[in-house]
Amino acid sequence: MSFLDGHDLVFIEDLRIQTVIGIYDWEREITQTVSLDLSMAFDIRKAGVSDHIDDTLDYKSVAKRLITFVEASEFQLVEALAEHCARIVLTEFPVSRLRLKLSKPGAVRGSSAVGVIIERAADA
Repeated sequence: MSFLDGHDLVFIEDLRIQTVIGIYDWEREITQTVSLDLSMAFDIRKAGVSDHIDDTLDYKSVAKRLITFVEASEFQLVEALAEHCARIVLTEFPVSRLRLKLSKPGAVRGSSAVGVIIERAADA
């Protein structure tokens, strides 16, 4: 059984954001693209009946909040950036669990991207 099995999911896929990220001196002087994929546990049944935005998880608000945060951040590690993004979603939005994939495209020659996938719960 997967971490998010049995939950309704709202997702954001390939949210590309420019930020300062990396451990090397040259990386601290430029912005690079990171990509976020989020699967967020949220019971959508009420919204499915009402057809009203107030009854669901507003993924546009989640995306805007993460864009604002990531663009202003200057983390060295993708691990730290991923943890902070997860904490924002779990504390500022009605999400009980999430899976977050943070990719850094082009970071390793020969690969399309590298990064981390984390799963977190609001009560943890």
